[in-house]
Amino acid sequence: MSKGTIKKVAGPLVIAQGMRDANMYDVCRVSDQRLIGEIIEIHGDQASVQVYEETSGLGPGEPVESTGAPLSVELGPGLIGSIFDGIQRPLETIMEVSGNNLQRGVEVPSLSREKIWHFTPCVKAGDRVVGGDIIGTVQETKIVSHKIMVPNGIIGTVQSIEEGDFTITQAVASVENENGGESALTLMQSWPVRKGRPYKEKLPPDMPLVTGQRVIDTLFPIAKGGVAAVPGPFGSGKTVVQHQLAKWAEADIVVYIGCGERGNEMTDVLNEFPELKDPKTGYSLMERTVLIANTSDMPVAAREASIYTGITIAEYFRDMGYSVALMADSTSRWAEALREMSGRLEEMPGEEGYPAYLGSRLAQFYERAGRVVALGQQGREGALSVIGAVSPPGGDISEPVAQATLRIVKVFWSLDSALAYARHFPAINWLTSYSLYADSTAKWFNGNVHEDWAGLKQQLMRLLQEEAELDEIVKLVGMDALSPADRLKLEAARSIREDFLHQDAFHEIDTYTSLEKQYAMMKLVLVFYQSTVNALKAGISIEDLVKLSIRERIGRFKYMPEDEIAKEFDAIVLEMNKEIEELSQKKEDF
Repeated sequence: MSKGTIKKVAGPLVIAQGMRDANMYDVCRVSDQRLIGEIIEIHGDQASVQVYEETSGLGPGEPVESTGAPLSVELGPGLIGSIFDGIQRPLETIMEVSGNNLQRGVEVPSLSREKIWHFTPCVKAGDRVVGGDIIGTVQETKIVSHKIMVPNGIIGTVQSIEEGDFTITQAVASVENENGGESALTLMQSWPVRKGRPYKEKLPPDMPLVTGQRVIDTLFPIAKGGVAAVPGPFGSGKTVVQHQLAKWAEADIVVYIGCGERGNEMTDVLNEFPELKDPKTGYSLMERTVLIANTSDMPVAAREASIYTGITIAEYFRDMGYSVALMADSTSRWAEALREMSGRLEEMPGEEGYPAYLGSRLAQFYERAGRVVALGQQGREGALSVIGAVSPPGGDISEPVAQATLRIVKVFWSLDSALAYARHFPAINWLTSYSLYADSTAKWFNGNVHEDWAGLKQQLMRLLQEEAELDEIVKLVGMDALSPADRLKLEAARSIREDFLHQDAFHEIDTYTSLEKQYAMMKLVLVFYQSTVNALKAGISIEDLVKLSIRERIGRFKYMPEDEIAKEFDAIVLEMNKEIEELSQKKEDF
């Protein structure tokens, strides 16, 4: 443990001298108020400490004490349903201690030491265990069974283990290692946030994370264990997209990091999430959610740590064999915190003042996602999918944070303010977005939903791209210059946009669409297009085909309950054929 004194204070950065024995990333206690900080640079006996609390009033000569340990999080029962700040201090507990305003130097444990949990063992005395093995479970919430794992590095034989009620610090089992030493196992373990949790093997991203959002699942899917970015200007719906994914994505656990966003936006999340019903279980969404709130008015240095705190908690649940979805809102604010600390350290600035290591720090964060085989003898499979919101100033994605993110992530959902102003939600632009998982997940969609899923999707995309080209011609010379076949393409593309891609997040049926229903909707739009193309070839006029009344019924198809899809699909196709047959009969009579 190293002790020194403050030499200089510059905002959240404190320079301490006499710290020769300290190490990089050690946690420090700064001044008599014992503010939490972390060493981010060392020169000789001088250490630069980024302080995670307000530093006003600090002065030279005050004590700085290194704890000799890196910034770590506590992992155990009590995480689910909690609201933490950027360095895993429980905000509800702090409110009980210090009132509504965060006070400096408040020391409270991250997880409650008093709460009693019922532990049910799943191994017995005499069993051999290794790091990552599950020794028992605790029912943390109504829908999450918290699996108690052997901490990494411990290998040995279980000497004793018992069922009962324990706090997180009481020993529930003891393991004798190969050297004869004994390790007491508790319900809690800790892990340094800047170090990724180990696993046995990383699996290929060939399985989609089903979200129930049509534009995502059909056109730009994200794989389980994949990484995606949602950049977009103010008001384009980033937060609603993330809420929809948190609510509907096929994830057992959701970790939501409010990193540097406006306080009122985080308040909305804190008010909404407890009221949102989890569609799979009927319980509150908070029963499977961990929230980390570090708003723009909270200390800027803690913003930088919040991303690592969140992903370490997410990795812990991934190691239990769960599918975890992590939402980071937004990485732009996190990068701004990096820029501020880099400026105070007087480092050479890169593009737009961001540090030169911005890209590598973003990569370190996103690379911790993945579908993996966890440590231990059971060979559990878990997945951690990361969806990061990016808030480029003025919606300009050529700025450094957006560009560095695009080089790393495989899915780009480009939110478009023009679509948002036209009330088309989700406002994901189908011409500028992309997914590099589309090919690797196509086999899964073809095998698990329908064999021609990928083929229909390609036809859909082709029509949307051709519509964009035809729109340019229409703007120049008007609709009359188009051939009847091209006008049909525009009608089909309009149907795709309005009847398929447009989705109402607040409609009880339309908010989520199963893969089977998505397939039926794709097929219906394309059957309509093909039928009208055939009718046009048979000599029916384009004016009659554009006015077909069946269009309205196709538009209402997305509001059909799941159990009526097949019946309604057949009825629409029957009525469509009947209408076209009547037009054909009229033409012959004429």
